Amino acid sequence: MTAQRWELRAALALAARPWLWATAVTQLVRLAPSGWWRRWPPLPVPDASYLRFRLQTAYGDPERDPDPGDVLAYLTWCRRARR
Repeated sequence: MTAQRWELRAALALAARPWLWATAVTQLVRLAPSGWWRRWPPLPVPDASYLRFRLQTAYGDPERDPDPGDVLAYLTWCRRARR
């Protein structure tokens, strides 16, 4: 699956859960490298090496695409942890 496809699936799953929208934006900014706004395109995207590490620890394969359900579970955990 291409990166755009899993991201689209995760975004569609997230769209149905507006209570997680603020958490998703917060996590994107928190996980983005310092000075992300100085690089083109100016998007708060996590560092590729960090994502590979997280995929390796979660799935045992740094090339595997994350499951949208796992993304939602992570965001739900982040939301609950902040309370």
